[in-house]
Amino acid sequence: MQRRTFLIGTATGVALAATSVAGPPAANATARPATVSSLQELQAAIDRARPGDRILVADGTYTVPSGRPLTVRNKQGTGHAPIVIAARTPGGVVLNGEQSFVLEASRHITLSGFSFRQSSTLDVPPDCSHIRLTRNDFQLADIEGLHWVMVRADDSEVDHNHFHGKSTLGIYLGIEGAGEREMAQRVHVHRNHFSDHSFAGSNGGEPIRLGVSPRALSRAGAVVEYNLFERCDGDPEAISVKSSGNTVRYNTFRDSFGGIVLRHGNRNRVEGNYLLDGTEGLRIYGNDHVIVNNYLSGLSGRALVIGSGSERDHLPDESPEARRGNDAADRVVIAYNTLLNNGGTLFGEAQRPHEPRDVTVADNLFVADVGQLVAMANTVRFTWSGNLLWGAAGDGNIPTGGGTRTDPKLVTGPDGVARLAADSPAINSGTLRWPPVTHDIDGQPRGRARDVGADEYSRRAPRRGPLSPADVGPRAR
Repeated sequence: MQRRTFLIGTATGVALAATSVAGPPAANATARPATVSSLQELQAAIDRARPGDRILVADGTYTVPSGRPLTVRNKQGTGHAPIVIAARTPGGVVLNGEQSFVLEASRHITLSGFSFRQSSTLDVPPDCSHIRLTRNDFQLADIEGLHWVMVRADDSEVDHNHFHGKSTLGIYLGIEGAGEREMAQRVHVHRNHFSDHSFAGSNGGEPIRLGVSPRALSRAGAVVEYNLFERCDGDPEAISVKSSGNTVRYNTFRDSFGGIVLRHGNRNRVEGNYLLDGTEGLRIYGNDHVIVNNYLSGLSGRALVIGSGSERDHLPDESPEARRGNDAADRVVIAYNTLLNNGGTLFGEAQRPHEPRDVTVADNLFVADVGQLVAMANTVRFTWSGNLLWGAAGDGNIPTGGGTRTDPKLVTGPDGVARLAADSPAINSGTLRWPPVTHDIDGQPRGRARDVGADEYSRRAPRRGPLSPADVGPRAR
């Protein structure tokens, strides 16, 4: 096995000072970690690993032989004592070859600090659980149709990684499950940097695909939060949700073609996201979603689309062809969002037979200088209240009484976000007392008398705002 010294040359691959992997302390944390300097030594250390063991791999470039991947089989860490396999210096170990790690029937395993450069998918299979991928750099081979990471194991965690540099069909991160209809449960995706997906096709280059059509009605309970998406142009859907019961919150999208799309599934919550200076915004299909506290600004396309359906509802026994169709948006709450200076503001769709029904659109701030602020197609039993409209754009077809045209008096802060001035008419003008929205996009309390839009006026500094590269990826805290 040949090994050579590796000089890191990319921003995310810059060698860091040797640090411990974040996470619970190992039961035998006082023991010296095992350090290995060859793939044979690494495999041997894995084979004898016990709960709480920490295996460090010496910096360098390692080529994993074809047909002989690093195998983690029947290894059982615990929540307090995971088995950690880590690069000695985060980013300092490059793994080449067809495959890297193969996981089988294992739990509480952490893989940290590697630069993955394989030509096949890194799979986290459903016979595993509590697998953590943290502080890694993913730039797999740019092969047509290759998905880079597929998570199908319950209670997995994907955090502080950088996915970047794909120009062909294929996704960065997929979350699925066992069989054809199940979803992995409680997957947590946070503090990752997704960037530079330049596939020019119209479909199939998502940074995150949370489910697939046959799994749409399965509840996943995933949380996707505090991730940064930059120059994600491989698909109109930067986050494509095709499952139920998920939360997508506190993410930032910059200069990207893709947005957030609830493509299939029900009862998802989209909260506190920034979509800035890109193309697509938020598109909604399915039932019983909650869309609150989002800030969409400078998008050249449609900021918010309430979708029509080729199907009224997806059903468990429907045909595969029907399942692939769009499910009309029903019983969705869209409240406390700010849509500012976008090419299109709030839109409906007329190309499918089933119109959205029983949707609440309340206490949103719509500001634009082009087009119409509201351009809905057919709707049934929509509730409109408390929305504020402003700018040279026309009101469109918002119903009488559904909104008020008044200057919201916005002030742009150092972070580029427009918030309410002290004398804004949006203050205390909210009309909803439900759903439970306790804080605004800045992380500040909403109180009982809520303000219109994503921002609740406060003299205090925001607790959170749009993310930058320093906030995410392998080098972030």
